[in-house]
Amino acid sequence: MMKSILALVLGTLSFAALADDQANDALVKRGEYLARAGDCVACHSVKGGQPFAGGLPMATPIGTIYSTNITPDKTTGIGDYSYDDFQKAVRHGVAKNGDTLYPAMPYPSYAVVSDEDMKALYAYFMHGVAPVAQANKDSDIPWPLSMRWPLAIWRGMFAPDVKAFQPAAQEDPVLARGRYLVEGLGHCGACHTPRSITMQEKALSNDGAHDYLSGSSAPIDGWTASNLRGDNRDGLGRWSEDDLRQFLRYGRNDHTAAFGGMTDVVEHSLQHLSDDDITAIARYLKSLGAKDASQTVFTQDDTVAKALWKGDDSQAGASVYVDSCAACHKTDGSGYQRFFPALRGNPVVLADDPTSLIHIVLTGGTLPGVQGAPTAITMPAFGWRLNDQQVADVVNFIRGSWGNGAKATVTAKDVASLRKDETVQAHQGNADIKVLEQQ
Repeated sequence: MMKSILALVLGTLSFAALADDQANDALVKRGEYLARAGDCVACHSVKGGQPFAGGLPMATPIGTIYSTNITPDKTTGIGDYSYDDFQKAVRHGVAKNGDTLYPAMPYPSYAVVSDEDMKALYAYFMHGVAPVAQANKDSDIPWPLSMRWPLAIWRGMFAPDVKAFQPAAQEDPVLARGRYLVEGLGHCGACHTPRSITMQEKALSNDGAHDYLSGSSAPIDGWTASNLRGDNRDGLGRWSEDDLRQFLRYGRNDHTAAFGGMTDVVEHSLQHLSDDDITAIARYLKSLGAKDASQTVFTQDDTVAKALWKGDDSQAGASVYVDSCAACHKTDGSGYQRFFPALRGNPVVLADDPTSLIHIVLTGGTLPGVQGAPTAITMPAFGWRLNDQQVADVVNFIRGSWGNGAKATVTAKDVASLRKDETVQAHQGNADIKVLEQQ
């Protein structure tokens, strides 16, 4: 009898332990998904380095900072962080030692992340990430600008109180989920919302703020982040919800293709999200009104296309376009559906700031293959063979043709200035290496 009771007790304990293990595994797996949604790996890893080991340089107006090691290594990472230490860093912007984090860490957005999701993230970083012994790099910001106490003042002025996200009364659950992901873990506003002179985002949500997600106020690493609101020319007003799903999932649709830092977001984050979450994000973005309701809808004009078809390339920039661009983007600017993006009516081309268009002409770019769209799309760099005036001419030609309607405002001086940007030079250097390897 005693043996039977003992066996029953041991069996119960074993079952309980197994259940605990399965629950912990599920929590870690959930945390991994949430870390994907937050694209943590993009900032806390360097190309060719170990995931989450930090060291990625981030240029700021006052110097370069480097992302930190967030692996569970106890000496150089966050292995000795308690859950409370972890959530304070992520949601409050305060490190274990009490230092305020640089707002390159989007803790103002993460302030809305729920306790449940925070616990899953903590489980993942403690038990699902391999520890890496890699010391953190000091910033290149000179003293006295490198002092941390002003950051605490900034945090007190501009970081919101930590308050878990709550759906609005009678809010569509799909819309609420999309809002939670965009405003919170997705931290889309960190790039796509303009910032004030004191570097805080002008809005952290859409609550009465048409600045929210209306596009970056200045280039980031030589790129401008697009307007994600419902504007008819440079925003998403002409996109359907399905267009948005296509772009989020694959980084390409009938209107455009991802470029710059957005390619990393698609590759490391968005392609791994569930169909339900992709739909939720798309639906929320489509719910945003226009920042400028007076914008006129893009209207196609085939005057330039007819001229090029007849061999008339006398317009400034036209001959460069025919020689270098038309094979992929066609003489009518329509491109090839979901492969080489259209240039006519493309919101990036229609944006007031031409920086991104100049940058991609100079350095090219590659949209990596993803699940469901395995073919990588590469645009070659032209900066190595086009001079500043030629680049300016072809950018003006693209921005003014097929109904795009922009005036010829880009100058050779603008191109030269961007060409000198350290980030653009790095991209150009990589492009030059590829050219040499192909010769």
